[in-house]
Amino acid sequence: MASSSSVSSPRCKYEVFLSFRGEDTRRNFMSHLYQGLKNRGIVTFLDDKRLEDGDSISEELMKAIEETQVAVIIFSKNYATSSWCLNELVKIMECKKKENGHMTVIPVFCNVDASHVRYQSQSFKEAFAKHESRYKDDDAGMQKVQRWRTALTAAADLKGYVFPSRGESDADCIKGIVDQISSKCNTSVSYLQDVMGLDTQLKKVESLLKMEINDIDRIVWIWGMGGIGKTTIAKKIFYELSSKFEVVCFLENIKENKHKIHSLQNILLSKLLGEKENCVDNKEAGRSMLYKRLLLKKVLIVLDDIDHIDQLEYLAKDLSWFGKGSRIIATTRDQHLIGENDVVYEMETLLDRDAIKLFNQYAFKEKVPNECFKDLTLEIVSLAKGHPLALKVWGSSLHRMNKTEWESALVQIKKNSGVEITENLRISYDGLESEQQEIFLDIACFFRGIEKEKVKQVLESCYSRPEFGLRVLVNKSLVSISEYGKIEMHDLIQDMGKCIVKKGKHLGEHSRLWNVKDFKEVVDNNMGTMAVEAIWLTYSGELWFSKDAMKNMQRLRILCIQSYPWGLLNTYKDQSSQSDSEDEYLGVIEYLSNNLCWFVWHEYPWKLLPRNFNPRRLVHLDLRWSSLHYLWNETKQFLSLRRIDLSHSKSLKRTPDFKGMPNLKYLDLNKCRSLEEVHPSLKDCKELKQLNLSFCSKLERFPYVNVESLGSLNLYYCPSLEKFPEILGIMKQGTAIQIITSYTGIRDLPLSFFDHQLHLIELRLDGMKNLVSLPSSICKSKGLVKLDVSKCSKLESLPEEIGDLENLEELHANNTLISRPPSSIVRLNKLKSLTFAKEKSEDGLLFVFPLVNEGLLSLEYLDLSYSNIIDGGLPEDIGCLSSLEDLNLSGNNFEHLPHSIAHLGLEYLNLSDCQRLTQLPEDIGSLSSLEKLYLQRNNFEHLPHSIAHLGLEYLNLSDCQRLTQLPEFPQQLHTIHADWSNASICNSLFQNISSLQHDICSSHSLSLRVFGSWSDDIPRWFHHHEVGRSISVKLPENWYISDNFLGFAVCYSGKHIDCITAHLIPLCDDGMSSKTQQFSLSDNSELDDIDESVINFLLVPLGGLWDASNANEKTPNDYGCIKLDFIGETDDAFGETDDDFEETDDEFGENMKFGVRLLYKNESELCIGKRKSRYEEEATCSSSKKLLQLFPTSPGL
Repeated sequence: MASSSSVSSPRCKYEVFLSFRGEDTRRNFMSHLYQGLKNRGIVTFLDDKRLEDGDSISEELMKAIEETQVAVIIFSKNYATSSWCLNELVKIMECKKKENGHMTVIPVFCNVDASHVRYQSQSFKEAFAKHESRYKDDDAGMQKVQRWRTALTAAADLKGYVFPSRGESDADCIKGIVDQISSKCNTSVSYLQDVMGLDTQLKKVESLLKMEINDIDRIVWIWGMGGIGKTTIAKKIFYELSSKFEVVCFLENIKENKHKIHSLQNILLSKLLGEKENCVDNKEAGRSMLYKRLLLKKVLIVLDDIDHIDQLEYLAKDLSWFGKGSRIIATTRDQHLIGENDVVYEMETLLDRDAIKLFNQYAFKEKVPNECFKDLTLEIVSLAKGHPLALKVWGSSLHRMNKTEWESALVQIKKNSGVEITENLRISYDGLESEQQEIFLDIACFFRGIEKEKVKQVLESCYSRPEFGLRVLVNKSLVSISEYGKIEMHDLIQDMGKCIVKKGKHLGEHSRLWNVKDFKEVVDNNMGTMAVEAIWLTYSGELWFSKDAMKNMQRLRILCIQSYPWGLLNTYKDQSSQSDSEDEYLGVIEYLSNNLCWFVWHEYPWKLLPRNFNPRRLVHLDLRWSSLHYLWNETKQFLSLRRIDLSHSKSLKRTPDFKGMPNLKYLDLNKCRSLEEVHPSLKDCKELKQLNLSFCSKLERFPYVNVESLGSLNLYYCPSLEKFPEILGIMKQGTAIQIITSYTGIRDLPLSFFDHQLHLIELRLDGMKNLVSLPSSICKSKGLVKLDVSKCSKLESLPEEIGDLENLEELHANNTLISRPPSSIVRLNKLKSLTFAKEKSEDGLLFVFPLVNEGLLSLEYLDLSYSNIIDGGLPEDIGCLSSLEDLNLSGNNFEHLPHSIAHLGLEYLNLSDCQRLTQLPEDIGSLSSLEKLYLQRNNFEHLPHSIAHLGLEYLNLSDCQRLTQLPEFPQQLHTIHADWSNASICNSLFQNISSLQHDICSSHSLSLRVFGSWSDDIPRWFHHHEVGRSISVKLPENWYISDNFLGFAVCYSGKHIDCITAHLIPLCDDGMSSKTQQFSLSDNSELDDIDESVINFLLVPLGGLWDASNANEKTPNDYGCIKLDFIGETDDAFGETDDDFEETDDEFGENMKFGVRLLYKNESELCIGKRKSRYEEEATCSSSKKLLQLFPTSPGL
């Protein structure tokens, strides 16, 4: 942390709580809203794994609601069917009504009318009829129903939003909601209370940002010494201004990551764009992606604690990377990093009156000090010289001390008055108890920025009261806990801790070693002494060890040598004393401390541990990737040992005797490929929670396992294991177990597997090729949530009683011999995912799905692909699957679909490779929720008219060789995959680009269309043709016709381009400047890998170039030329040249063919009128940056 004051816990832990019905909105509206809030940096509580079938909500959710500033209630069709949602709503409305209540409630009516909610009509009426029927004989229940009604009415009366909104795109509607939420979230007020005395400086920095001017971009530096408040001010501004930007990011602790700039870029991309972590692996790729993806976005970025010019160079070098109105704030201690012409604010120390207030806040927890401490307060404050961190730390250290202790502290402060601030802060350390000092030094040297819970595990292995020690350090302002649960510490306080460890001692006498260079010097020269207590290194490279390297470190309690990434640490052992002696310990490291509590050594290089190694206090043993053959021969007493991780130790042949480890909780032997046997004494480990033996390919003997505490048993890919271990013990109350035996050689499952005492929640049996049947007793496992028998190639049936698994949510039986699921399967009313897919149809083995009979009420995903289904194999009442969203019927042999399929609420439908299906039913248009439709490799000659009625966004028509006509497409459609063998269809698609919606002229974004073609020639429809990297078109006189001109239609062939710079050039040079705008294109670089030609269409809307409000009495007709410059993905957007790309760049320029056409509304209408009777494409181009892709895919894929 780099602020002068810690970020104190806000009164409201969360800024936003989302209440929603998962089945209605999780995949669409809610997910987009959540992403929008995340982009703004708004801390949002989202219970995405919620199970809404219960009546009562968890204590965690109750607490989250109470700690929330804004609650957003997303009312949808099925919201009132969930008691969970209704109880959540009641709690929200109670919090709103509380006296001095802080909560703002915003209702969103998603595909429902507010009146339906207010008066409980329509779907809400139906839901309440069921609730009242359920509670008709229960007075308390009926009272609860009345509370639900009252809460619904009250919430519906609040001002809210309707989604979708008429006349407004979905994107704009969600943006409006996010804007309002941002304005309600007064994060800056509750989040940062330590801005005392900084208000004036805050206003000065804000004035430098010039927020009142919207169309300028600006970088502002905040410069000053450590601890003076740079981060505090930056955070305050960040939270106050976040709502004014599209995406925001506060990037902390940059200095700590100076050698991992691409890691910082990944954080930036993740926070700003929601990219997955580690999307770039080098800083050049990261810089290019930042430029490409943020070009049109108005961003607010804070780069906190920059100490190297590369950090700015690769994170935010140039404001041209970002959209108009962006602001960058950078904090630094180093003035030389600031450019001569940069905007900079130099921090000032606090005025006396503000310094006194800040000190009193921490020393007395009040603004007015105790009168008898007044003189001492004034003296201490004057010695702090207005430095906020010193005032805060000294005040916290003196809190609750008597006057004598204050006087003693003052003497110490005066003694250090001429030294560095870090030395002056030591008074806070000296006031700690001995154990608290040790904990402080551990954190300063090893654990800053690490999750508190992980640090606690280490500290608990060494100290008696670590939780209390941490609390003392927080109270004394020496450490803080971030909003993400990480332990943070100011740079200067960390420097003080490290200085205490180092001061006046040579390396071998340092109590802690954290620097790899220092550690290598110690072990290379045998400099270690009794003083060394802890070593913690993360390293990739080479380390060399002699066998007596640690002989003198007898008090070592923590030894952690971890490699990152895996496999890049090479530890070399001393080979000098090895010979052909039968002594297996010869050459092994001779000594490791028997005081070790925490022992981690990745890639431990010896085959054994030292002969006399017996660390009785050991809690954590992690020797993954080691060269060990075994740990030890004899039984040893490790009563405190909780975890053993020997994973990836490929030479490990046997496990130790576990009798002396009664408290072992975690055992990981994953990928110990030489392991043949697990010691039978493992049955004595009654506290064992997790056991991982996956990929132990030679494991043959595993006789017993105790399940009293076991939560996970993983035997994945143990092909040599033919017998399941005998189960011992009775599971403790509240314990549930996950068992994975995938790809083992096990032939039979023991009956004890499904004993009522075994609370089984997940059972994975996939890939067990020896498994012929499942015992019916499996159906006694009432708590089973997930069952997977896929790739059990000899399995012919499921138990008839499968319907008894009342809590089952996932059942996967892909690539088995099952052809007729038992009829009881439809009783699985909590089942959400069901798959019987195959890789290819089994000849002669016809699949028949039973009648639904209004069962499978929760089923959302059904995959029956390549199951050899013919007419009659699908149930006629398939339309009764009321929750079904995703249906995969690809690769089957039916000729017709059941009529009731049109009654489903599908979002995804896959009918690809159904080559006997020659036409789609005309009523397919009834699937109004359908978003994606896969029809590739079929024999359709035409598609039904009703496709236009779908809410379709994606359509795959690849390799539909017989298709000769196209219908009118839905307006929402933005992506088509196609392999056009019929050239006339391809040409008609080009003609139909003139049927774009008329509101395109107001769009400020590019819309991209990609068409497959047999030729890379630009169609003649485009009047102006050019080859190269740019194209210039002389505009005809009076080319602009108000309310008629739509924009410039552009076509190009060849490699994908990233962006276009458009220049509108004036007719004459009378002081008028060109209108210039850069447009970023959607990323379709994956098309470059396709062998066939790709033709790309896009539109440059006039609205992106022409701002009528700043026209200065000019019109577009005063401009006589449009020039377009194209930038390919290999072009260096930073004006630098890379020799590796030289050939590619030349190829990009030579092969690009371009065409341009001026597009008018009247020709669109004329074209539509003439071609209305034909099956043609109508695609919408709107400001939401839609993308229509029609490109060739290779036949047979």
